[in-house]
Amino acid sequence: MNFIETRGNDGTRPERISFSEAILSPMSSFGGIYSPESLPDLGNDFLERHLNADYKTLARSILAAFEVDIEQQVIDQALDLYDHFDDPGNPAPVVKVKDDLYVSELYHGPTRAFKDMALQPFGVVLSSLAQARNEEYLIMAATSGDTGPAALETFKNRNNVRVVCLYPDGGTSDVQRLQMVTEDADNLKVIGIHGDFDDAQSALKMLLGSASFNARLTEKNISLSAANSVNFGRIIFQLMYHIHSYLELLRQGAIKLGEKVYLDVPSGNFGNALGGYYAMKMGLPVEKILIASNQNNVLSSLINDGVYDISDSSVIATTSPAMDILKSSNVERILFDLFGRERTKELMLQLDSEKRYKLTESELAQLQTIFSADFCTDEEGKKYIQDTFNDGYLMDPHTATCFKTYQTRRHKPLKTIVYSTAEWTKFSPTIAEALTGKSGSSDIDALKAIAEKANIKIPAVINDLFSKKITQDVVIDKADIEKEIMRFLK
Repeated sequence: MNFIETRGNDGTRPERISFSEAILSPMSSFGGIYSPESLPDLGNDFLERHLNADYKTLARSILAAFEVDIEQQVIDQALDLYDHFDDPGNPAPVVKVKDDLYVSELYHGPTRAFKDMALQPFGVVLSSLAQARNEEYLIMAATSGDTGPAALETFKNRNNVRVVCLYPDGGTSDVQRLQMVTEDADNLKVIGIHGDFDDAQSALKMLLGSASFNARLTEKNISLSAANSVNFGRIIFQLMYHIHSYLELLRQGAIKLGEKVYLDVPSGNFGNALGGYYAMKMGLPVEKILIASNQNNVLSSLINDGVYDISDSSVIATTSPAMDILKSSNVERILFDLFGRERTKELMLQLDSEKRYKLTESELAQLQTIFSADFCTDEEGKKYIQDTFNDGYLMDPHTATCFKTYQTRRHKPLKTIVYSTAEWTKFSPTIAEALTGKSGSSDIDALKAIAEKANIKIPAVINDLFSKKITQDVVIDKADIEKEIMRFLK
C-alpha cells in the first residue's frame, strides 16, 4: 500500500512512498503529512472471520490487509508486546457500564494510557527499520501527557534510536510528569518547555520541517522522525482497537453482525477519532463518530459550525489535560480524505497564517454525516465521574467527557462504545475531588483516598514513581529547544 501527501507534491519528493518510508519520514511537502492512497475492505466478511480471533491475530490480519512492507518476524515481535498488558489475551477489554453504553478500556499497558496500544508495537517496528538500514534516528515527540511516557517506554534502550520528548511544564498531571522525568535510559531526553502543548507540537513540526536542523543532524549521520500521531505508524495501530471493540460487542451478544454502533471518542489531537474514521471507511458498521471535547472546544465548533478558529484563543487548563489542544494535527487527514489535497493545502495554510478557516456549507454537511460533537466542562465531568462511580464504574476525566456526547449527540437507540484513554491513577486529584468533594489533594494522597473508597490497589508501576529519582530536570524556553537537543546529541 502506498502513502501520498495531504497538501500535494512539491516536486522534490516522490509522489508515493511505502509504509516504512512514511514511518521513517512522516512530514511531507508544504508542511503536510502522509495518508494512505487507498484503504482495504474490512467489512462483514472480515468481521465474521475474526469473531473468535484474539487481539494479535486481528492485528496481523489488518496489517496484512494494508500490505505493509514490514517483515513478518518484526510484526510478530512488535505484537508480542501486548503479552505484557494486564490480560495478554485481551489487552483492550470492553466493559458494559449501561444497557447501551460499553467502555473500551485502552489503558492496560505499561504506562496506563491508551497511547501504549499504538506506541508499544510502533517502537519495535521503527527501531527494526533503523537497524535494517544501518541508520541512526532521532525520534521527536511532543506530549500533552500520555504520548510522552508511552514513547519513552517503548524506545528506551532500543538500538539505533534516540528520543527527545517535549512536554508543557505544568501542563500534565503529576503522575504523567513523573513517568517522564524519572526515565534514565541513555538514549532518552525529556525537555519541559514554558508554554502549552500547542507550543510543544508547533516546535516539533517546525524542527521536523527545518532544513537547517535536518542538515545539522545529517552532519552527525542522524535522520529525523516523530512518535506523535502525525506519523501514520501510530494511526494504523489505533484503528485496530475500534474493530476489536466491535467484535467484543458481538462476542458479548450485545449486537448482531452488521448492526451499527456509535463510537464515542475523547479528542485532543484527533488520532483516536481518525482511527475510528478509517475503520468506518473500511467497513466497520458505524452510525456516527461522536467527538467529545473539553472546554478547548475547537473541534466541536468545527463539526457543528464549520469554523476552525484559534485566532483569539489560548489553551485553557482543564481537568482533562491530554485534551488541552487547539491545533489538532489529524484533522488534516480528514480534510484530505473528504475534500482533496488542494483544498486541504488551502485550509491548512490559512490556519497557519490567519489562525482560522471556514468550510463551505456542502463541506460541513459532508463532515456532519460522519461526526457529531459536543464539549464537557470540568464541573460536568466531575459529576459524570461521581454518578458513574455510584453505579459501580470508576473512570478518568477524559473518559467522562464522552458521557456528555453520549447524552446529547445520539439520535438513534444504538449501542455506544466509549473509548477510555487513561486509568484513574493518571488523574487522581480530579477523581478524588469528584468522589469526596475535597479539592487540593496531592497525587499520592488522592491515589490513596480513591484506592480506599473504591477498595482497589494502586498499581505498583504508579505507586513506585513517587520514590524514583528525578533524572530529567530540564525546563527551557521554546527558543532554546534546538540548542538543548544538539547538546543531547553530542
